[in-house]
Amino acid sequence: RLCELLDNASRGWRKLAEVAGAEKRFKCSAEELEMCSLKVLEPRGSPTQCLLQLLAERDCTLKYLLGCLERMGHTQACQVLSSAVQDTIRITVQPESQVVTEGTQVSLTCWATGPPGLTYQWFCGKRVVPGATAPELVIDTAAPPGQPGWYICRVNCGATFNFSRWAHVQVEKSSSPGSGSGYCPTMAGLQILQQPQPCCLAEGDTLALECRAIGNPPPQYQWFRNRRPVEGAQAPRLQVKLVTTAERGSYSCRVFNLFHEVWSQEVDVEIGEGPGQTSMAPHTAWGVLTLLCSPQEHPAPLSALPSPVPAATDKVALLIGNMHYLHHKQLKAPMVDVHALSALLRQLDFKVVSLLDLRKAEMEMAVNEFLLLLDKGVYGLLYYAGHGYENFGNSFMVPIDAPSSYTSAHCLCVQRVLQSMQQRRTGLNIFLLDMCRKRNLNDDVIPQVGALQVTANIVFGYATCADAEAYELSQGELSNGIFVTFLKRWLLEDEKITVLLDKVAEDMGTLEITRGRQALELRSNLSERRALTDPIRPPGRDESSARNLQWAKAHVLPESRHLCFDCGVTVQLGFAAEFSNIMIIYTRVVAAPGDIAKCEAKLTDIPEELDVDLKCTNKESPEEVGSPLAPAWSLSCPSRCLYSRLCGLQKLRRELAFTICLQYRYRGMDDFVEERRTVSVGKPLIAKLNLR
Repeated sequence: RLCELLDNASRGWRKLAEVAGAEKRFKCSAEELEMCSLKVLEPRGSPTQCLLQLLAERDCTLKYLLGCLERMGHTQACQVLSSAVQDTIRITVQPESQVVTEGTQVSLTCWATGPPGLTYQWFCGKRVVPGATAPELVIDTAAPPGQPGWYICRVNCGATFNFSRWAHVQVEKSSSPGSGSGYCPTMAGLQILQQPQPCCLAEGDTLALECRAIGNPPPQYQWFRNRRPVEGAQAPRLQVKLVTTAERGSYSCRVFNLFHEVWSQEVDVEIGEGPGQTSMAPHTAWGVLTLLCSPQEHPAPLSALPSPVPAATDKVALLIGNMHYLHHKQLKAPMVDVHALSALLRQLDFKVVSLLDLRKAEMEMAVNEFLLLLDKGVYGLLYYAGHGYENFGNSFMVPIDAPSSYTSAHCLCVQRVLQSMQQRRTGLNIFLLDMCRKRNLNDDVIPQVGALQVTANIVFGYATCADAEAYELSQGELSNGIFVTFLKRWLLEDEKITVLLDKVAEDMGTLEITRGRQALELRSNLSERRALTDPIRPPGRDESSARNLQWAKAHVLPESRHLCFDCGVTVQLGFAAEFSNIMIIYTRVVAAPGDIAKCEAKLTDIPEELDVDLKCTNKESPEEVGSPLAPAWSLSCPSRCLYSRLCGLQKLRRELAFTICLQYRYRGMDDFVEERRTVSVGKPLIAKLNLR
């Protein structure tokens, strides 16, 4: 539509090129303008589209383009572009309503994606909150009362904007008489203020259950009925209109945040027959069976009642992908496969640690940390992608530093890991091994693993059969293993894990290029219907919180910060995680005095023990840092930054320290001036666990 308006108008694309060229970097040469004009000779050619493409290649923002159209006085074109900008402002994280205790601080968060230069403004009711121009708003509930409890955030791009949804902050009086400052969520994690209550309803009534909690970070909710999650019930209040007897059962609510997890009390909801029916509603499970039996039949014994739905006390996963081997063929698929499985398992409430390119000592330490997350009833999942082999029925994972003629002494035995998992009394042990299972002729030692316990909860999913190889599918820079390509289709299904893997095996059998060469093999002694979708019911708050804190250590990024240099330039330093041991650092100049013509902030003096390709540091686009997964993590990064990718964080011996080198040039001068600032960010992500 914009091209139609500007291609054939007196205030058309040539005028736009002239106005945009007022800024030197957007000025088009005579040859470029001629190239645009010749587009009219093509069947679908558009001079305006060609011009816009030239401007986009020079990082022209929509905001600047809109300003050019306004200076041209082209009202109709401004309206078209404004509506397009508004459509592209998409709020990805909405602020959530919260219940907090008086005297504490609470934060509301709103994140949006869209054109470069997005700005934020928070409102309390209809009034602007002074200084609240960041995605996060911190509210002090100890402030003078009388403030409305409704907050909303406006996201702006030039003259266009989009609003978040409203969030209500409800302040409760502290229930602890001995506490002068009220409940402190930082100390206690999560606290349920209001428990759901049991109720007895008639068919056609409205079921309403409520669970309110406070915590920092803000709590999230998931309701369960008969120990299975209720679809879409992720608010503090559960409401079901026009109930039937199908809604009767035991209800509970899981309340959680990044570090903690608590469960409400379990309450019974009885639903009798409606007023138009004459028979009495049964009050016990035995009564239900009695009504369903004919007079000549006897009720079924209690042992015949359906068993409760299996549940995990927690779910944790360790994902390892080895690619860059020192003495063996390099692989491509593990990076993409580990990233894809991490995202899917998190949707199933697994606590995921994902690691790339580990040496033997690092793999052993990673497994030890994984074992610390396991306990009675926990579902443990280990996925490995890389080189491997199988001798005498035992599987071995090959670390990246294994010598050319490696043996079991240089590798990790999967069966030994299983033995350690069994000692933790886990509820389900799943091994997904995406590796070759050829015999290793250099290794004739039969490892003495010892007898495994008879637990009836072990599942092995091998990407290929014994004495066979596993293959990758190459798609440009990205590659997927055959196994994960099909596993992704089924992983979120509510099926017994063995049934799910059977379906994956059937799908793999349809692939012509690997038929007769690679086929999934399933080994299992699983006796119960246990699935990856099973709900989590922790035995107690203390055990769950300890596991959450241990897991959270490996996922804490340094906080974004602003560095103020002596020349008056302010630089934003930000961080993003690609894996648990790979971090992205980006720098961005956010403010500079008017007498500085050009400046940029670069990352230097990176510790030598990290795996960093210096040729791929301080790049202007995420795609240039050497990661095919850049489109995934770059969504959370602002525009117009310099990006650097740091790998191998598990190798850090001390806190991560580096230098930000600011280079700037004053107007009217040719020489650049340099200022340096040393920054220490502690031990980020997996480095906190000291795996070296």
